[in-house]
Amino acid sequence: MLIESSQCKLLFNDPIQSESAGILLRSRLQSSARRMGFSDIQRENMALVASETVSNLIKHAGGKGMLQIWQQPDNFLDLFSFDYGPGVHDLPLAQQDGYSTTHTLGKGLGSMRRLSDKFGIYSQRARGTNKNRWHGTAVWCRFHVDGRQPETASARQPFQIGLYSRALSNDRYNGDHIYLRDTGDKLRFLHLDGLGHGERAQLATDNLGSYLVTPETAEAVIASVDRQLRAGGRGAVAVCCDIDIAQRSTHWTGVGDMGMHLCQHNEVEHYTFAPGVLGKEHKTPVTTKFQINEPFTLISTSDGIRRGWSEEAFPGLFNQHPQLIAYVLGNSMGRIADDQSLCAVLINGYDH
Repeated sequence: MLIESSQCKLLFNDPIQSESAGILLRSRLQSSARRMGFSDIQRENMALVASETVSNLIKHAGGKGMLQIWQQPDNFLDLFSFDYGPGVHDLPLAQQDGYSTTHTLGKGLGSMRRLSDKFGIYSQRARGTNKNRWHGTAVWCRFHVDGRQPETASARQPFQIGLYSRALSNDRYNGDHIYLRDTGDKLRFLHLDGLGHGERAQLATDNLGSYLVTPETAEAVIASVDRQLRAGGRGAVAVCCDIDIAQRSTHWTGVGDMGMHLCQHNEVEHYTFAPGVLGKEHKTPVTTKFQINEPFTLISTSDGIRRGWSEEAFPGLFNQHPQLIAYVLGNSMGRIADDQSLCAVLINGYDH
């Protein structure tokens, strides 16, 4: 199965400051769901979740937040709420029916969880006087055209993937591109950032997914991309990663201003790559190898995602589903003056 970040589309992104602001949200959500083939009952559930989300933003975050609708590969439609409120003091308690801090019925988060096919929430309380550190609540509700996927099936999947891809000024052209090939026990992904932005940057990184199908190594894939970019005249930076569950191994290599981040045991290790630009001049790529002994998360980022993040800055985030990780980091650490992209992969385990 080949996945491309061009299938990751931001369909709606607006601040929510009053109940009336939710009208456009629900309209866009319904039209997108209808176009994708969701049933009438599913669209009703989405409307209820959207109403609860708007209500929560206004009641608990004072309207200091935004709502997004994302279309993701494999017929997923995501509703994502991201606010700058005080955060939730006790998440497990807040998700129980009947609990409320605003003298309402207290059914919001619990009903959102039940009505969604997949649900995730992450919250961070304000700490000290550091005003640069994000605090607030992020809520992710996912819907699939074919309905709820069995939890036992998802638990058996060796990989779970989260994507965040957003062009500068939400332009139609995006020079960042992520290709992934999942064959069950192996996953390979190629993450590129074309020089500059706009149409020419996108053309440089388009149509490179075929390199993932070859039996060549990640190092050979980077070399092939280098040759193609030299012929095209437009450069890019990139990272290629191979994950093999049967061999219990993963390794990655790359060139330029990209980042790879390994999250395990409540720690994040950051890796950089050989300086230079593919298609132009660059140093010899260096390969990093890592043995798979237990679950961990890998995150690749373009330079559109700022680097100053860690487990300390986002405690507990990297134990979440990779899609929730991608949305939180993308919205809190994205540079508004560049294309932004992020790929998060949870490696669940290995063959015994």
